[in-house]
Amino acid sequence: MASPFEVTIEEHGGAVHARLGGELDISTAPRLEESLLRVEADGPALLVIDLSGLDFMDSTGLRLLISADTRAREAGRRLVLVQGNDMVQRVLRLTRLDERLEIVADPGDLAVA
Repeated sequence: MASPFEVTIEEHGGAVHARLGGELDISTAPRLEESLLRVEADGPALLVIDLSGLDFMDSTGLRLLISADTRAREAGRRLVLVQGNDMVQRVLRLTRLDERLEIVADPGDLAVA
């Protein structure tokens, strides 16, 4: 049985943190996209997407992250991913998205960045 997908959105002074849990795939991606578009409408300077709670992410999830990054760049905002588990990181490495997207190991690192 697939693990349920969850999106938790929190705001911290100008930054929005979206924490993901479960499986991000073709069936759950529309929920994340809807949440991100709603958050982006407020124009946060920094959007953090935390992948550390994901058990699985497929190409639909990758496409969604690329779209969010493109929208952030076009709007002059910053999008940062918090690194996921080995499987998630492997997908990012294989697609070379780890070279295109800003990824941190720990959300605490953002205060310094």
